[in-house]
Amino acid sequence: MADGCIFCRIAGKDISSEIVYEDDHVVSFLDINPISPGHTVVVPKKHFSTIFDLADGDVAGLFVAVRNTMKAIEAGLKPAGFNYGANHGRVAGQAIDHLHIHILPRFENDGGGSMHSIVRNPPKQQSLEEVAGLIRGAGGFKQVEKKEEVPAAKEEKKEEDIGKKLKELEEELAKHTKTFLRMKRP
Repeated sequence: MADGCIFCRIAGKDISSEIVYEDDHVVSFLDINPISPGHTVVVPKKHFSTIFDLADGDVAGLFVAVRNTMKAIEAGLKPAGFNYGANHGRVAGQAIDHLHIHILPRFENDGGGSMHSIVRNPPKQQSLEEVAGLIRGAGGFKQVEKKEEVPAAKEEKKEEDIGKKLKELEEELAKHTKTFLRMKRP
């Protein structure tokens, strides 16, 4: 427990909250300032600032808890969908220095957007291939060989193209036939 961390104090039950899910390592509780009905925060009971601080097994456990919490919300509130994720770092909006995953139940016509509405800063100078290379290189990942189109898929595409061309030719022929039939004959 980090001194003064509000999420550590909630997880330790020193501060009252509306807990909706709990296991040995994680607690899920309703956000005190919800932006949708059922807006829930999922936190590890031990203090971790970001997902980088977790061991692999703890990451898996955290996301099992996220899924279990979402199932409970779905059964109880019947939302049409969900957004879920974390603010990682101050620039991304992380106001409390304790890893937490927000679950936002979504309802028809709720005025919300997709994850794509969070930020608008597409790469300006680099191609996707260049950005991917930087990430793979820093992460120690090698590039996966791009698979060639499967021959069957190529054949289906060729048949589709031939079908389109045939339809175009049939339409052209029908147009010329109508023109020919309208012509006056001697």
